Amino acid sequence: MIKHDWTLAEIEAIYNKPLLDLMFEAASIHRQNKDYAEVQISSLISIKTGGCPEDCAYCPQAARYSTDVDVHKLMPLETVVNMAKEAKEAGSSRVCMGAAWREVRDNRDFDRVLDMVKAVNDMDMEVCCTLGMLNANQAQKLADAGLYAYNHNVDTSEEYYSEVITTRTYKDRLNTINNAREAGLTVCSGGIVGLGETDKDRIGMLKVLSNLHPHPDSVPINALVRIEGTPLEDQPKVPVQDMVRMIATARILMPKTVVRLSAGRTEMSLSEQAMCFMAGANSIFAGDKLLTTPNPDFKDDMEMFDILGLAPREAYKNVDREQFRPKETVEKEA
Repeated sequence: MIKHDWTLAEIEAIYNKPLLDLMFEAASIHRQNKDYAEVQISSLISIKTGGCPEDCAYCPQAARYSTDVDVHKLMPLETVVNMAKEAKEAGSSRVCMGAAWREVRDNRDFDRVLDMVKAVNDMDMEVCCTLGMLNANQAQKLADAGLYAYNHNVDTSEEYYSEVITTRTYKDRLNTINNAREAGLTVCSGGIVGLGETDKDRIGMLKVLSNLHPHPDSVPINALVRIEGTPLEDQPKVPVQDMVRMIATARILMPKTVVRLSAGRTEMSLSEQAMCFMAGANSIFAGDKLLTTPNPDFKDDMEMFDILGLAPREAYKNVDREQFRPKETVEKEA
């Protein structure tokens, strides 16, 4: 049964179960899906890097922090298409394009992003964007261009949020999620473990996500990647059991959601990643970089899939493909 009214007490009781019991329950729920061994492979392309005016304490792309990130303007369309082709050939079924913007602006750069969405959509790949805040009209333009998903993470609990970010509010994030959903886009929204938050904050974040109706199509669970020059550079490494606990709880709360084992995999062994898949993770980012942070390469991931008996999930699985074609293409064919 899909539930959208989880209470903090209910989630806390699940989250605090003995780890092996929690993993077993999550794995049992995950295996009710006949395709439980399929893992969605996504690739992340930083189409515009650095120079962001936000103050997200974990992010090396914030202009106010001194990091090794080089600022790059918006990529040419041809470069993005070539990178998407390489990702598809390597096994990805989804491409997520990220721009270091605070918000989408109605300008020439946004028009170029719409062209990128159309071009990657034409390759029969799921197209996702993470561009910062967007209004209802901008969300509709992205949907009309053939966008499949919009990523906008809540990052942490509402109570802890202001300790990490002050340049936009929690409500701003929820408004963007709602705008994307109203335009017919699927929603990708998750958070980061290791920001200095408490277990209560982690439970609070999962409550926000699991009480969205419908649940997010995908929920990325990220381990903080500690970057020199950011305010969180000295945070301790996130223990793998914390990631397993978050993934397993998310799987129980949102049985049909794609739960993504996201940033932080470079610091995990194969057996530690296997625990995350056992706990219900069924998506990863592949490729040697997540925007600006390191990530395992495709070859290593394919070897891991072979060892664990996992298989890549095809694009638009159990989805009406025609619903996500560019609107002008559909009109021409009609």
